Amino acid sequence: MVDTVIVEQEAQPSSAVCWPAVIAGGFVAAAFTLLFLALGAGLGFSVVSPWRGAPDITTTKAATVGGIFMAVTAVMASALGGYIAGRLRTRWQAIPDEVYFRDTAHGLLAWAFATVMGALILGSAATVLSGGVAAGAGEAVQRADYVDPFLDRLFRPDYAALTGGTGQRAAGVFAAGRDLAADREAARRVLVSMVRGDSAAADRQYLAQMVAARTGVDAAEADRRIAATETEIRAAADNARRIGMHVAFWLVASMLLGALAASLAALEGGALRDGRRWSL
Repeated sequence: MVDTVIVEQEAQPSSAVCWPAVIAGGFVAAAFTLLFLALGAGLGFSVVSPWRGAPDITTTKAATVGGIFMAVTAVMASALGGYIAGRLRTRWQAIPDEVYFRDTAHGLLAWAFATVMGALILGSAATVLSGGVAAGAGEAVQRADYVDPFLDRLFRPDYAALTGGTGQRAAGVFAAGRDLAADREAARRVLVSMVRGDSAAADRQYLAQMVAARTGVDAAEADRRIAATETEIRAAADNARRIGMHVAFWLVASMLLGALAASLAALEGGALRDGRRWSL
């Protein structure tokens, strides 16, 4: 008599992550994020008027409104992507106790995939996360387009003084031998050093002489203009720092809310997929 031994073939372990569902949910979340951002840009153009007399809104308020819109966008787009990932995830019959965790994890993975993909498309993650904050006041005032309005006021000629003979001849001789663009660039570098606090007294004196020669004002008025310009640049740079800080905080809040929304939506999608109910 021969005994027959039946050997059951062990099921090969498979990954608990259903990557097609994760990628699909991530693409949906990223696409709807772009859609909502385009909608937000359109709404912004519709409520902001380029003409005088329009309702004024400070940059701090604008950052707050933009931050709220980012949070709402993250919640809606991430919830949709997480729901898609939960519904498309492969159903496992043998592990009922793990279904809640795995559905939630798939929603979180879909959110993470969409976030990383968006960071790679829009720019490096470091730039996205620290754009306004890490730049600081020094880098902000180095941008030519940022300092140009201050330089315009600093080098604004005093035509009343220039028409008085001596001032006119001095300014004319100086202008003939020097390029205004070169002087503006030199003034920009001096102002940056002054704002940073690492300028010497000779630099300030040199700038005052340049302003007086270019504009026809006396030394006292040139020094007053420099002091006023330095104060304005410091205030503008500090305001830019505060705006960057607000945007960074709102970005972190929107990312956390998006992760939570994607996880809960994936749990809801998994419940509908399995025909069950879940409650917090």
